[in-house]
Amino acid sequence: MPRPSIADIAMTGAERQARYRAARTSGTPVIRIRRPADRRSRIQRWNDTVAGLIELQTEYATWLDALADTQQDSATAEALRAIVELDLSELEAIEPPRGFGRD
Repeated sequence: MPRPSIADIAMTGAERQARYRAARTSGTPVIRIRRPADRRSRIQRWNDTVAGLIELQTEYATWLDALADTQQDSATAEALRAIVELDLSELEAIEPPRGFGRD
């Protein structure tokens, strides 16, 4: 998502450079935030994702069991049943290929 514009018209290169230099000479520290890189291998990311899906499926099963009897025929209950009935054992059984010495 692009940054919101500061003014109605775009700045020239010289204006942008002057703003940059003024910000650096004002003495306020520059704070840059970067997301940490995901250092897990593809295999580990796959296994973690499948484990997360299984964990979510058990949470949805608990939610379905906790529904009141009057809500057993609702759209929410039908969606929960569809999620609980998914067979995730095939995903568990898949062993992703190892990649050219990087995994």
